[in-house]
Amino acid sequence: MAIGWIILIVVLVLLLVLLNFIPVGLWISAWAAGVNVGLLTLVGMRLRRVPPVRIVLPMVKAAKGGIPVTVDKLEAHYLAGGNVDRVVDALIAAQRADINLTFERAAAIDLAGRNVLEAVQMSVNPKVIETPVIAAVAKDGIELKAKARVTVRANIDRLVGGAGEATIIARVGEGIVTTVGSAESHKEVLENPDQISRTVLNKGLDDGTAFEILSIDIADVDVGRNIGARLQMDQAEADKNIAQAKAAERRFAALALEQENKAKVQEMRAMVVEAEAEVPRALADALRSGNLGVMDYYNLLNLKADTQMRDSISKVTGAPGSSEGSGSDAGLK
Repeated sequence: MAIGWIILIVVLVLLLVLLNFIPVGLWISAWAAGVNVGLLTLVGMRLRRVPPVRIVLPMVKAAKGGIPVTVDKLEAHYLAGGNVDRVVDALIAAQRADINLTFERAAAIDLAGRNVLEAVQMSVNPKVIETPVIAAVAKDGIELKAKARVTVRANIDRLVGGAGEATIIARVGEGIVTTVGSAESHKEVLENPDQISRTVLNKGLDDGTAFEILSIDIADVDVGRNIGARLQMDQAEADKNIAQAKAAERRFAALALEQENKAKVQEMRAMVVEAEAEVPRALADALRSGNLGVMDYYNLLNLKADTQMRDSISKVTGAPGSSEGSGSDAGLK
């Protein structure tokens, strides 16, 4: 009797392990939904470390939505790192919206890192991308700050390898800068902001992107700084600094020349003083050698004294308002 109980317990344990390994409940759900998935297929998923629920439930959803897929395709996409449930939802949404989308295309978009379901939804319901404030300068030097709203629709055929929203924003910004920069006056842009939209839209900015641009609307245009006047002020300031530097250079050169001339004058004065110091010695040598007589020496002294007297008289008579100088001069005459 005890052996019978042991055998029963062992059988129950093995049965529980088998039921846990083989998702019988999931197999019954698939069979009830009309999806033919064998038990051996579910066991193979377990052995390949693929959760059967990640494959069976999307397959049931696809069968109910009329999407022809197989277990092998779904399992291969899961093993490649894709999101099986999102791909099936995208296929169902595309079929309801009458968009031509195959499983292979949807799987490739999903493996490329893009949200294929969001792309299908954007194809049905376009998305509005708002650009940041873009500053541009017209030819008259006035800065304008514009903000645009770009309405785009996802292009399923270009999702793989196509550029994203950042490229759209960059191209729209470039078009705004080009349009404003080519305007003769900022008033033209303020009067007709729609010319920015027309010019930018005609450039074909959606080439090579994953989107199709439907419209570009200028949401706001504000007047910014007077860049032209600022540049002129900066240029004038630079010219003033250059002129001041050149004037300072000329002033330093003049000061250096003046100092050099003063040094030369001092040198010449020193030479004169040195020469005058040699005069008494030359007179003494002339007297000793007999080249100069005593009377010649006294005449020289008298001439020197007379010259000094005339110099002193001329200084007195040359002073303005000096009556003494005039009287002395008259007496001499």
